[in-house]
Amino acid sequence: MIARRHFLGAGLALPAIRTAAAQAPGSATDWPSRPVRVIVPFPPAGSTDVMTRIYAEQLQQRLGQNFVIENRPGAGGNIGMDAIAKSTPDGYTLGMATIGQFSINQFLYSRMPWDIDRDFVAVALTYELPNVFVVSSQHCPARSLGEFIEWTRARPQGISYGSPGVGTTAHLSGALFTHRLKLNAEHVPFRGAAQITPAMLSGDLTCAIDNLASYIPIIQEGRMRAFAVTDSERWPNLPEIPTMAEAGMPDFVITSWAAMVAPAATPRPVVDRLNAALKTIVDDEAMRRRAIQAGTKLLWSTPEDAVARGRAERPMWQEAVRLTGARAD
Repeated sequence: MIARRHFLGAGLALPAIRTAAAQAPGSATDWPSRPVRVIVPFPPAGSTDVMTRIYAEQLQQRLGQNFVIENRPGAGGNIGMDAIAKSTPDGYTLGMATIGQFSINQFLYSRMPWDIDRDFVAVALTYELPNVFVVSSQHCPARSLGEFIEWTRARPQGISYGSPGVGTTAHLSGALFTHRLKLNAEHVPFRGAAQITPAMLSGDLTCAIDNLASYIPIIQEGRMRAFAVTDSERWPNLPEIPTMAEAGMPDFVITSWAAMVAPAATPRPVVDRLNAALKTIVDDEAMRRRAIQAGTKLLWSTPEDAVARGRAERPMWQEAVRLTGARAD
């Protein structure tokens, strides 16, 4: 979970974005003229929820209307996404979709109530975060990824790895890691890092390759040991932690990311104005610093580039689901 205290507490208000031309009341270019609903397809307090709330607060400052969060969790985000897809495409219902909805869920579920390409328009990429390979400092003697692999192979009972659920990047990361090395490992799904952490600290769970943002405080406290991050570069404020490639596991770059979406047929002027507002948030140096400290990197893109990223990553995740046999039905 990304702690909100890393972002809040400092006034970052900026003037609302203004258009040069006069705008007719009620038109697409007059958007927003009333509060905007933002659906989070996951429970409160998780990374997606926290980041969406941060973006909503910033959009409210810039656009002069309330952006009201509504959590609609369930079925790996499918329930919330279905609610977005079925909303009126007028710019007053938005959502935050993750890599799961863009690139993974269609391979986990035999039936989907929505289609990411047909039922949505992407607005912009918003953030990404790597996973981090962590173990309990008390219960695992290994001090590097190589030592961990040797230690695992010497354990007749094998190991267990946790994740926030079947089909998450944490689950698939752990499955790909253990599959590639042919390690004896059992996947244990939890509801989130808040349950994974105590299980690992008590010795009931061996390891996790989960979102970095959820583990930064406990890594810094020394109660968990981090072997590697799954980004292509070391994380700026944790420079002592190597990348997976540096730790001896090449071709293992996996990041979780999200993009703001709207129902298909949402007017392009609305999408463009929202896209421009999102760019001002990412261009704010104070916001970028706070994000890095909390384990998150702010992103921005054109709508087309957000769609392209989702499509480009699908083959990798389709293969990961096939190899692991993961199903979420």
